[in-house]
This record gives sequence, C-alpha cells and structure tokens, in this order.
Amino acid sequence: MQMVKNILISLLLAWFAILMFMPKKQLYYKLERELARQDIVLNEKSIDEGIFSLVLNQPSVYVKGIKVATLDSINFFTLLFYTKVNLQKFLLDDALKESLPVDIDKMTVSHAPWHIKELRVDANSSIGKIIGNIDLSKRSLRVDINTTNDLGMLKSELKQDAEGWYYETSF
Repeated sequence: MQMVKNILISLLLAWFAILMFMPKKQLYYKLERELARQDIVLNEKSIDEGIFSLVLNQPSVYVKGIKVATLDSINFFTLLFYTKVNLQKFLLDDALKESLPVDIDKMTVSHAPWHIKELRVDANSSIGKIIGNIDLSKRSLRVDINTTNDLGMLKSELKQDAEGWYYETSF
C-alpha cells in the first residue's frame, strides 16, 4: 500500500511540475506561426503567464491584413488532459457589423479526454445562447443558436430544425 501511495504522489508531483514549467508563451508563439500560415495574425497588448493559464490582453485579430475583431482578453487554461479557452468581449470591426451584427460577450471552447476528437463551443451573444460542436475527425462544425431575437441578415445563412436555428459547415 505504501508503494502505491508513493507512486501516486510521484505522478501527481510530476504532473504539477510539467504544468508549472511548461513553456506556455513559446507554445502560444508556435500557435501564432501556424495561424500566420493561414494569413491570420493576433496582435495582443500584453501576455500574462500563470501556473495553469496564459492570458492575452486586448488582442486584435487580422485576416489577410484586415482587422476583423477585437477582444478584451483570451484566457488559455490547461490541465494537460483538459483544456479550455475563454474569449471575453468579442467585438467585430465596424465594417463587418452590417453583414454580421453579432457581439459575443463570452465564448468558451473546451477539449476533454472523454471527447478526444471534439471541441465544445459555448457562447453568450447579442443574438442569444450559442452552443456548438467542432468534430475534428469529420472536419465539421455545427452551431445551434437558441434565440428569440431577430437574426436579421444571419437568417439566410442558418437552417432550422425542431430544436431551432443552426449553422453547419465542413472545413
């Protein structure tokens, strides 16, 4: 019994040490380089690193050199097996507001080991609650929009089923 206890304590300490000394900023810079290949640039004012997290303060998102959105913060949180990304105050650029009049107050994208090939999306927006699923194996995205608000120009891009409005695409 003593040996099992020592092994479990050693594993717990090793897990904590990996999280504590993980090069979070370098992993973020690697993500930036991968996004740059797709002509997506993140420009943040500052980066704060914690034991389990990395916070980007006031990042702007540029696609092909055009400013698309500004965020209040992006918070990456990881426990190695479970990862969560929180986006706060996702505001689209004024030029895009006519075609996509959606402001997102809070968005969470999470990955867990019990859904190994899926990412879960949960957001609160100006049009209502958004719940989605990104299936990495099928390379598909489905977003359900639970709303009573007017969807405006978005309605032409959405489909409707018994549960309500949804958007579905593959990548």
